[in-house]
Amino acid sequence: QVQLVQSGGGEVQTGGSLRLSCAASGSSFTISDMGWYRGMARVLVATISSDGSRRYADSVKGRFTISRDNAKNAVYLQMNSLKPEDTGVYYCNADAYVWTGHDLDVWGQGTQVTVSS
Repeated sequence: QVQLVQSGGGEVQTGGSLRLSCAASGSSFTISDMGWYRGMARVLVATISSDGSRRYADSVKGRFTISRDNAKNAVYLQMNSLKPEDTGVYYCNADAYVWTGHDLDVWGQGTQVTVSS
């Protein structure tokens, strides 16, 4: 009913920048919180609520910026000053309410970010 499609990512050298994008598609839904997570353990990188409140992992504060476009049901992650330890698969996440009365925890397909030293 609700899908998240990610784009962006790739490989950069230490100190470089990348931007991840994620957009929700489907019908008859409302998105509340959105976020980005890394790795199989889905470690929190950053989240943003529908009113724009942001939360970041300590390791990315000052380097990463999360933003969203509510009209497009999209979330973005601007990653600057990248470090090798930022390497991993990044997953987009959204809390969705489907108008038929269901809450969904939706995940994107994942995108690889590789930072070389």
